[in-house]
Amino acid sequence: MVVKIGTSSLIDAVTGKIKLRTIDRLAFTLAALNHQGYEVVLVSSGAIGVGMNQRHLTKRPSAIAEQQALAAVGQCELMRLYSQRFNDYDAQIGQLLLTHDVFDYPLSRAHVLDTIDALLANQVIPVINENDSVAVDELDHRTTFGDNDQLSALVANQIGAELLIVLSDIDGLYDKDPHQYPDADRLTTVHHLSSDILQSAAGSGSRLGTGGMVTKLKAAAMMMKANHQMVLASGADPRIISHILAGEAVGTWFIKKEHTEKEHMAQ
Repeated sequence: MVVKIGTSSLIDAVTGKIKLRTIDRLAFTLAALNHQGYEVVLVSSGAIGVGMNQRHLTKRPSAIAEQQALAAVGQCELMRLYSQRFNDYDAQIGQLLLTHDVFDYPLSRAHVLDTIDALLANQVIPVINENDSVAVDELDHRTTFGDNDQLSALVANQIGAELLIVLSDIDGLYDKDPHQYPDADRLTTVHHLSSDILQSAAGSGSRLGTGGMVTKLKAAAMMMKANHQMVLASGADPRIISHILAGEAVGTWFIKKEHTEKEHMAQ
């Protein structure tokens, strides 16, 4: 499986402080799954946010070079924290920083996939992030993924992962913006990304449409197209991953209906 955790789950939006408890619980949960024989890949955002914390900045700079410098600083600290916490639970990690070019070219793609396979074969958890310090859209080069939601779906499909779990600052997909409508209902299962769902997520003025939910739905579409599954759930406590794997009614499952019917027939 691939687990993606966003910046909002790792960095406190008000104080800018790193959520150390969240990192610890994430490491504990993934290490436990690793010990149980699961092949787990972590896609982690947060480099720039951690860099801002390290540099004691309260406002994200607008200059690309300054953002990339923060990513360079933050990635080092983020990996230090991950390494420390995973070691506490007797699990090893390995870092991969990727750009879109890696998947665009067959040879580099094959090398990256071979590396991931080798790490998993040795019970090492790959920790993947976009290489923010070098990734820019320039001339004929397509280096950026745009966001780690789509990166996680791309990685999941490339390695044949059966499940993508996206941990976010919202606990699932709702039929309307829950911040504006108290009667909004969380969708427990989505079999088809209809135009109504996509339009509501992209609606102007909606918090769901400020880039966050749209990219998650694009990731879900990628997984469903490949006949795999995705779950969108709250990243406030990463131990929710265990509840997801236990089949509890948390988050929103994105799964093709025919895929569900095949599983039911097999049972």
